[in-house]
Amino acid sequence: MKSSIVKRSIVVGGHKTSVSLEDAFWNLLKEIAKGRDETVSDLVAEIDGHRKYGNLSSAIRLFVLGYVLDEIGRRDNVAKRRTRKKDGQTSGLRV
Repeated sequence: MKSSIVKRSIVVGGHKTSVSLEDAFWNLLKEIAKGRDETVSDLVAEIDGHRKYGNLSSAIRLFVLGYVLDEIGRRDNVAKRRTRKKDGQTSGLRV
């Protein structure tokens, strides 16, 4: 399968820069920004401000991966809670 890395220009913190990302990462980044009710530029500026090392494109990929893994974890936790309720298990204090 061929990688579709595309170089895109974006304004981050008032400065124009470019990032090279696969379409899948770019599309997820846009969805995340939309879900947070912010622009892609604002989200990328936040990612840029928190990165410790590496280039911006890598930081964006790691952010998107982390977001997806967090979502999977949340869904798994919800599914586990639903399963426990079906089985009659409850959490919390017992009286």
